[in-house]
Amino acid sequence: MLNLDSLLNVVGELFADEISIVVSNTKEYMYYRPSKRIDLKIKPGDPVKEGTIAHKALSEGQKVSEFIHRDVFGVPYHGMAVPFHDDGVLVGCVVAIYPAYTEGKSVVTVKTMDGWIPIPFSEVKYMEVRDRKTVVVSDRITGTHKNSLQNFEFVLPHEQFIRCHRSFIVNVNHISAIYPDTHSTFMLSMNDGTKIPVSQSYSSYFRKLLGF
Repeated sequence: MLNLDSLLNVVGELFADEISIVVSNTKEYMYYRPSKRIDLKIKPGDPVKEGTIAHKALSEGQKVSEFIHRDVFGVPYHGMAVPFHDDGVLVGCVVAIYPAYTEGKSVVTVKTMDGWIPIPFSEVKYMEVRDRKTVVVSDRITGTHKNSLQNFEFVLPHEQFIRCHRSFIVNVNHISAIYPDTHSTFMLSMNDGTKIPVSQSYSSYFRKLLGF
């Protein structure tokens, strides 16, 4: 039978190039596997620091995804932490640590029929998974990118872009209105007329970030 350490090592191997994996209980780190791109120098037994993504998830009792500044670990990073429970009792969390996007990088370079075209972050309206490809949509260009939405969720500036559905990331600056919807929690009306759903699994996170 596969034990927990073996399972975590397999998961870590899947993401070894990009993502560091951390597991904690409610007070200290129990497991850490650094990636090739980012190492926070965490050791099993280290206390969960205030201000870290793990501490926020444990304090709030829900999934947290955000940018953490360099003053916490000496390295800026993006992270996603998901708490887990045993018989309804909070017992710890699992954290994915992703390197911060390169400072100064402000474009997404998409593939089109004519070649590769950089699109400034500000012009990207939304990203959508179609036929297992990530499609990047702006007013003037629509193209594809090799990154998954999960990768984009960490590298895009968090003050502009929000994951609202397993198939969509939206630029909040291009949302015209938000409506209740029977098939999903909300429906977004983008400024180009596109309608994008906010699914139930992302609704509380979405509402919290947009403050309504």
